[in-house]
Amino acid sequence: MIGTSITTDIAIIGTGPAGLFAAFECSMLKMKSILIDTLDTVGGQCSALYPEKPIYDIPAHPSITAQSLIDSLEKQIEPFDIPRLLSNKVVEMEGQKGNFTLKTDKNNIIHAKGIIIAIGAGSFGPNRPPLENIEAYEQAKTVHYYIRKSDSFIDKNIVIAGGGDSAVDWALTLKDKAKSITLIHRRDRFRASPESLARLETAISEKKINKLVPYQLHKLHGKQGVLESVDIISLDKQIRSLPADHLLAFFGLTTDLGPLQSWDIDIIQGRIPVTPSTCETSLEGTFAIGDIAFYPGKLKLILQGFSEASMAAYALYNIVNPETPLHFEHSTTHGIPVKP
Repeated sequence: MIGTSITTDIAIIGTGPAGLFAAFECSMLKMKSILIDTLDTVGGQCSALYPEKPIYDIPAHPSITAQSLIDSLEKQIEPFDIPRLLSNKVVEMEGQKGNFTLKTDKNNIIHAKGIIIAIGAGSFGPNRPPLENIEAYEQAKTVHYYIRKSDSFIDKNIVIAGGGDSAVDWALTLKDKAKSITLIHRRDRFRASPESLARLETAISEKKINKLVPYQLHKLHGKQGVLESVDIISLDKQIRSLPADHLLAFFGLTTDLGPLQSWDIDIIQGRIPVTPSTCETSLEGTFAIGDIAFYPGKLKLILQGFSEASMAAYALYNIVNPETPLHFEHSTTHGIPVKP
C-alpha cells in the first residue's frame, strides 16, 4: 500500500505480541485501529528471530513456540478485520491528543486520535561479520542471522558462530537434524544458561556438536552464493577450512529508535517513561507498551506487555469517545463479533 490516506481511532506502531493484543483490546472497546510495522510480516522479534523457540511463561500455556503465540494472537483479532501497513516505517508524527497525523516512508498518511507505540527495542538488524562477498550468500540464503524453519537444515553441514544463547540454543536444537554442526567462538567461554551449557557439553562428548575455540570467521567459499566451506582463523593465525552448507552467524542485533527520537516524547536510555496506570507517555494521547515502555518495577515480559495493552486501550477510550462514559464489562458479557 503506497500513498494512501487512512483515518482511524488508534494507530498501533509495532506488531509484536503487545501490539497485536492492543489491537484486540481496542476492538473490544469498539475503537478502530491500524497496525503498522517496518517488517513485512506481523510478529516482531517473535517471528523474525526465534519463531520455533518455546516460551514457558505465557499463562495457560505450559510451553508455546513464539510463532504459535503470534498465530494465536492473529486468530484472536481475525473477527475484527484490522487493517495493517507492513513494510512501512513511520517517519513523521505531528498533532496533539485527539488529532495526530503520521506519515510513513511509503507516503501513507494515517490520521488517528491516539497512538500506541509497541516497537520493542526499535527497528533491529543483525551485526554482520565483515566477510568478503557476504551479501551474495545472504541473498542465496546460505548465510543466516535468524532461523524461521529448522527443517531447512536437515542433513546439512552447519557452521554456527557466536558465543551467546542464540548460538548455543540453535546448536542444541539442530544437532539431531543436521549432518554436522560446528560451533565456533572467539573465546573459550559461552554466555548461556547453566542448563544449556551442560546440555552443550553432553552433546560435544557425544560428538553431536564439534566445538572449536578460540576461532573467528575468516572467509567464505562457494559459487553464486551457494556456500561450500567456511575458513576460520585462530588467534595465532592458523586457518582451518570447514565444510558448510549454511553459516549461522549470531553476533547480536543493532537497534534503532529511528525518527521516534525526534518526536516530542521523552526517551531515557532507549526506553520511553510512561505513567504506570495508563502507559501514557510525556506527550498526551500517545502510549507506550511492551519492552519500549519503562516505569518502576517494569519487567520485560510478554505477559506484562499484554497488561499494558489493556491499560492503554482503556485510557484511550476517553480520548476517542470523550462524550461517552465507559462502563466496564467483562468479555463474557458482550462477546466478540462472529464472521458470517
